[in-house]
Parts: sequence; structure tokens; C-alpha cells
Amino acid sequence: MIRTMVVDDDALVRLGLVDLLAQDPELTVVAEAADGLQAVELAAGRRIDVVLMDIRMPRLDGIAATRRLRELPDGPRVIALTTFDLDEYVYQALAAGADGFLLKDTPPAEIARAVHVVAGGQGMLHPAAARRLIDRYHRVGAPRSVAARSRAAGLTPRETDVLRELADGLSNAEIAGVLGMRESTVKAHVSRILTGLGVANRVQAALLARDAGLMGDGG
Repeated sequence: MIRTMVVDDDALVRLGLVDLLAQDPELTVVAEAADGLQAVELAAGRRIDVVLMDIRMPRLDGIAATRRLRELPDGPRVIALTTFDLDEYVYQALAAGADGFLLKDTPPAEIARAVHVVAGGQGMLHPAAARRLIDRYHRVGAPRSVAARSRAAGLTPRETDVLRELADGLSNAEIAGVLGMRESTVKAHVSRILTGLGVANRVQAALLARDAGLMGDGG
């Protein structure tokens, strides 16, 4: 079972998300929170795998809460879920350590699928958010590219191969098939890649790989 928490200051939205997740037999909601501060307090006392996190909330917003959750030992993965698709929220959520960013009008089945995907260690972005991220990183230009290449240069050739496939959206099992490796070996490489690049998750690693020129526009 994937243990989840729903965080939103709107009680009706929380109820709707809880009902949505309850329809999936592999998901269970173990906690609900009305703001980021309560979410951090609840997560500190129990095991939670994935959090659906609203962004605009009182006391502690979703960005700050995500950062605190990711700092916990074995902290949960986070999917930012918001009504607003403003660019600043996308960037801030990912920088804080979120593994996904979805809009609340995302079809219910896609929200449930995102929980599964993120629980499996991969990232999940709303298509519009992904497009804007790519456009923004293209606009940033040389300084960020130089910094990204410098960080990626510290990886071994095999880790660089794994990073390229990871950035193309492949799962650990798919990377293992492409590169002729054991899945457990890929998992170990991914862990070292995240540490070596100084990033929190696969989404951030993929963005850095694109910025470092390790993959083309088409993947």
C-alpha cells in the first residue's frame, strides 16, 4: 500500500481528494492537514510515502512545507497540487524538492496515477508546467548551462549514461533494459547521481541534464 497525506486548507477539496484516492485499492490516506505546518507535524510522527500538497495556505505555505518535509529522515515525496499554474509556483515547488506538479483540474485518474509514479521514484509534471520549464531553461542561457555542465562533469561515464536515460523519462527498469544493467545497479547509480549533482529528486536531475546539454529537445 502507498501511504498518502492530503494537505489543503479547503475542507471540501481535501474531502474530494481523499475520496479520489480511496477508489484506488493500492492507495491509503493516513493523514489530512489543513496547512503546511500541520502537515510537517503529522509527517514527523508517521510513515508517509506521498503527499498531495496545496501551495497557497495559511501559517505555512506548500512551498515551505515541502522543503521541511524533504528535510525529514525518510521524508515523503511531494506532489504540488494547485489551482494556479503560475510559473513561479512550478519553479519554487521543484526547487523545494517536490517530485511532481499538477493542477487541480487534472483528471482524477491522472492524479492517482501520479501518486503511483512518484511513489516509484519518478517525477510527474502537468504538461503545461513541463513546457514552461523547458522554455524557461532555454531562455536562461550560458551561465546556468556552464554551472550545470560543471556539476555533471563530476559523474562517471556510466552515471552519465544513466542520467541521459533518466532525463528522457525512463524508469529504473527501462534504463536497465536499455543499458544492459541490473535494475538494482541502476537504482544505486541514480542515488549516486542525485548526490553528485546536489539535487533532491529525478525531476531536478532531468532539468540539470537538459541544461548541461546531455539530451536534445526531443529527449
